[in-house]
Amino acid sequence: MSESAIRNDSIGVRAGALALLMAVLWGGNTVAIKAGLVGLPPAAMAALRFIIGALTVWVGALFVGIPVRVPRAVWKGLAGLGVLFTVQIWLLNAGTQYTTAGRSGVLINVYPFFLTLFSHFFIPGDRLTVAKSIGLVFSFSGVFLLFAESVSLADTDYVLGDLMVATSGMLLGLRQVVIKRLVQGLHPFQVLFWQAVLSLPIFAVWSLLFERDAHYEMSAAVVGGVLYQGLVVAGLCFVLLVFLIRHHSASRLGVFSFATPIVGVLLSAWLLGEEISPVLWMSVALVALGIIIANRVEQAREERSVCLEK
Repeated sequence: MSESAIRNDSIGVRAGALALLMAVLWGGNTVAIKAGLVGLPPAAMAALRFIIGALTVWVGALFVGIPVRVPRAVWKGLAGLGVLFTVQIWLLNAGTQYTTAGRSGVLINVYPFFLTLFSHFFIPGDRLTVAKSIGLVFSFSGVFLLFAESVSLADTDYVLGDLMVATSGMLLGLRQVVIKRLVQGLHPFQVLFWQAVLSLPIFAVWSLLFERDAHYEMSAAVVGGVLYQGLVVAGLCFVLLVFLIRHHSASRLGVFSFATPIVGVLLSAWLLGEEISPVLWMSVALVALGIIIANRVEQAREERSVCLEK
């Protein structure tokens, strides 16, 4: 694949509306994970989630007539994506065990900042600019506040959970760059299907080896949490993400993720009864502000450049 062939189209109304919908739906992911963890350990829950997700994507591919079979030449890239995906999801699930859903929802959203950094080095035309750097400073300030609060709390489990989820966010940023490159030569359904399928044996073996004595309980809340993760997030949201990232700037799409931590914090308070501390609200505000600044200023700069060229 030629690097010049990688597309970074501008984001119009339709793409923006889909990106915002995806961000809002994704806000419920950490709440669903927390609900599922009540009755399932992290790897087992991930395996169930991606069985559902892979089936959802496969049905979608059948519906539009896209074969899931891929050329032999791309297996190396897909295998690497599968391993990266597995580690990232396990860290998110396991980390959310040791922190709150609200905090997890904020910390996983460090991914746009790592996405910006990785895109600078690996995606031609998607460069790190002063505007994006300012946004990164604001957003990382929000993440720093959460870690400072974790250290000061009596329950030190939050420190471990926060660190695991933040690491998952970093890997999510890297994963989106890998997907960005892969989907230039593959259909999004193919990438999503094999990403999920290749992770399943790893999750299954991990669960069999290390989660035999874990607590299992399939209550209505647990089933609902797993179904939301599988159908809505691993199915609908992943499809939307890969379709969008195939044609648009990976870092520019990150602007819409400002809604994800806000929705996540509100849902965690409403559905799980979690307390929203002032520090958590400040962190949400800084993360959201950083995402908006990094992308809106950059968009204005690009629009001025287009006007000057005319």
